[in-house]
Amino acid sequence: MVVHPIDPVFNEHSRVLILGSFPSVKSREAEFFYGHPQNRFWKVLAAVFHRTVPVTVEEKRVLLLEEGVALWDVIASCEIRGSSDSSIKNAVPNDLTPIFETANIDAIYVNGKTAEKYYKKYLLPVTGREALCLLSTSPANAAWNLERLVESWQILNP
Repeated sequence: MVVHPIDPVFNEHSRVLILGSFPSVKSREAEFFYGHPQNRFWKVLAAVFHRTVPVTVEEKRVLLLEEGVALWDVIASCEIRGSSDSSIKNAVPNDLTPIFETANIDAIYVNGKTAEKYYKKYLLPVTGREALCLLSTSPANAAWNLERLVESWQILNP
């Protein structure tokens, strides 16, 4: 069983919540979200909010908080082989209560179909709030180029 090692990022100004599935090996090593250099999450967010692409964990945290974005994952712990979402078994969901008690979240988004699947299974019954599925920023989603991803994610900054 692998336990999620990264705390959620949010504050009282967070207005949207983005949930991934579970951190990759590279993210777990970096001890921060979307740590794989080929994952396009930070490039997409920077483009959507007209910002410089953050490099350090602190720059990433600042971008999120200044733009009102809370970030976490659906799964708190699971059995997983490497970074393979398809290998996830015995998932235990995260408790989103601390985020909802602190921030006035207007919308919930999930990063890709795996996050959507686990959100619907474990968290939708608890929150009663639908989540909109955005195109996955994972390098495994090679069918979508950066420009199309940014277009899809533009809903974060209408």
